[in-house]
Amino acid sequence: MAHQGTPDRPATRPARLGRPFAAHPLRGRDDGREVAGVVLLLPRGDEESDRPPSPAASYASLRALGRRLARAGERQGLAVHLVHYGRRGWNGAQASLAGDAARAADEAVRRYGDVPVCLVGVDMGGRAALRAAGHPAVVSVVALAPWLPADGGHGAAAGPEPVKQLASRHVLIVHGTDDTRCAPDLSFRLAERIKKTNREVCRFEVHTDGHALRAYRWEVHTLVADFALGTMFGTRMPRAVRDALAAPPPLGLRMPLASGFGRSRER
Repeated sequence: MAHQGTPDRPATRPARLGRPFAAHPLRGRDDGREVAGVVLLLPRGDEESDRPPSPAASYASLRALGRRLARAGERQGLAVHLVHYGRRGWNGAQASLAGDAARAADEAVRRYGDVPVCLVGVDMGGRAALRAAGHPAVVSVVALAPWLPADGGHGAAAGPEPVKQLASRHVLIVHGTDDTRCAPDLSFRLAERIKKTNREVCRFEVHTDGHALRAYRWEVHTLVADFALGTMFGTRMPRAVRDALAAPPPLGLRMPLASGFGRSRER
């Protein structure tokens, strides 16, 4: 049920899935094709806010990645959806965005049946993806420049970010070394903690790139597509990903994303 709202607390709508991205925008999407896997894209959010998010801003930030994923997974029957949050804030212990991510996974299962789900989040959406990974349908998680608090929440009593929900999940973290909004060191430390109990974790660093990962957008999107398809459908991972997963810390958690990644691969 949607929140009715008060003068100090605006009404919010439940989280929902946007239209599936079309692999070929001019041709549209073949809705009769069977869906065999789903990627849910989780946009950035705010630390505190009960206001509804801006759909236009959320869509714009992930539009290119959504289309790239839809094209890459067309043959496998991949459906890619943007998640529209009910409200834009994480909101402390409420972890509103993580709850929305889990509800979006529920909706994907209701719509498509028992199919694997990959959560792909940016900024605060990266944190939401990592938190919601315990959903039974989720097989993999991608966190791009994830927003992570230094103490795991509001006050030291909140403790560090939980990692138990990531057991048996495939996890990819990508972070620009020049990110001034979300500290790269925090995602590295989280990856270290995850790696202690889950071998299927890797982290790539994009040297000299900032928070939006614009300088190497093509390489980042290729990496995400390869990882998502590999973890959901068993397609062969690029050598760089295989090496990162096999390497002990810190090597596999500070793997550089090379310029031109995906254009001439060494399989």
